[in-house]
Amino acid sequence: MKILVTGGTGYIGSHTVVELQKDGYEVIILDNLSNSVIEVTDSIEKISGIKPEFHKIDLCDEAVVNEFFKDKKDIAAVIHFAAFKAVGESVNDPLLYYRNNVTGMINLLNALEANAINKFVYSSSCTVYGEADSLPVTENSPVKKAESPYGFTKQIGEQILTDLSKISGMKSIVLRYFNPTGAHDSSLIGELPIGIPNNLVPYITQTAIGQRDPDSERK
Repeated sequence: MKILVTGGTGYIGSHTVVELQKDGYEVIILDNLSNSVIEVTDSIEKISGIKPEFHKIDLCDEAVVNEFFKDKKDIAAVIHFAAFKAVGESVNDPLLYYRNNVTGMINLLNALEANAINKFVYSSSCTVYGEADSLPVTENSPVKKAESPYGFTKQIGEQILTDLSKISGMKSIVLRYFNPTGAHDSSLIGELPIGIPNNLVPYITQTAIGQRDPDSERK
């Protein structure tokens, strides 16, 4: 069974690819490498013994996305991780986030519908809960007003899937995780964003090993 993983060279995506391969799935990765590097596929191969098929594709390029799926009609399901994810950056450049996270997802879903691919796992976020009424947040907590454009793009993505499932055969599930952290036991893959990390844990770890000077970067 072939599984398509968008954003498959990213942090969560690369770990997912490894686990899928361990379970016997054939994995295809789509990624535009905006926040990851192609060498991650080499690390995946070292861990699993299998080099995943990789295509450098920007989901915002509708024509390229449609062309890709012309020869990939045997894909059984899609796990969609590809998105920009920095809350602060989304506040400073909201149009960038709406274009990438929403338009890219729409292009992908259009291509899936055109090729009768109807199983979809969506990487959402705890940010959809907004300012929660009570803690801890659970799966039964209500979705509240998003606190950032990033969070709103995830709410939009969830709503798109809800609406689409009502008029099509699309079967989807949404993952709303908080702050995943850690690395593979092999240390070959982990959270290593390009540039200054926007997430707390990689910033702490990079500072701890001397890769970052917090005093100079604050200046």
